[in-house]
Amino acid sequence: MNTTRTELISSLIADLLPTSQLTVSEAELGRLAPDDLRALLRALMNLWQPGPLDADFLRRQDTLLQAERDERGIVTIPNTQAAAEDTRIRLWLGDITRLDVDGIVNAANNKLLGCFRPGHTCVDNAIHSAAGLQLRQACAELIPSPDYEEPTGSARITPGFNLPARHVLHTVGPIVAGREANRQQVAELSASYTSCLNLAHSSGLKSLAFCCISTGVFGFPPSHAARIAVAAARAFLAGLPKDSDFTIIFTVFTQDDYDRYAQLLNPQPHRNDR
Repeated sequence: MNTTRTELISSLIADLLPTSQLTVSEAELGRLAPDDLRALLRALMNLWQPGPLDADFLRRQDTLLQAERDERGIVTIPNTQAAAEDTRIRLWLGDITRLDVDGIVNAANNKLLGCFRPGHTCVDNAIHSAAGLQLRQACAELIPSPDYEEPTGSARITPGFNLPARHVLHTVGPIVAGREANRQQVAELSASYTSCLNLAHSSGLKSLAFCCISTGVFGFPPSHAARIAVAAARAFLAGLPKDSDFTIIFTVFTQDDYDRYAQLLNPQPHRNDR
């Protein structure tokens, strides 16, 4: 980069700040530490409303995001753990935005535009923040009207833009809010997994990494969700030819979730590259 990282971030903030309702003076910007400037840029990206994207802005944004992607480190399929019973199912503990696969799954909300809460820790926010504003714009182009709500259990596909993954599949899981899931919610969660797998396969993808759909703020009991996810993966693979090389990776972000999936998959020993 011909400019410093801080100068690049500051230039992107200067472009996005007028599009937001945030008020930050030049003096306040000048007092921010580099990490705080980067957090502000992420917040502005999270708040951005879909619309035309300036080519020069995208060039600078992509330069930043691709440098950050490379610094985080790209994780390939051999760095994940294969299940004992079927090596086409794999497990990895880490950040899904680091995976070099044909597609990753985003646990979307029903507006399908990503998380608008600045700096929120949900996977929807993380994926959109790492992919760039093009991802929100691509999602907006899938939506027929401003009041549209994506059906629970369906799936959509977009490019991955600045992610190592070539595509992002977006699915809306059921909202359980901490209660036991009822029969309909179980069916909807299973449908999210199956819809993503079918769409990935019909789109020519050979590898798909799942996050833990609905177990975050949507409140689906995580152990039950893991059983549904693994059952859906096994059923999907059972319908493919035995020599199919389609790979499914369950990506988890906490040790508790890793232990839940490990109990179901009995993964072969491998050092996770976190």
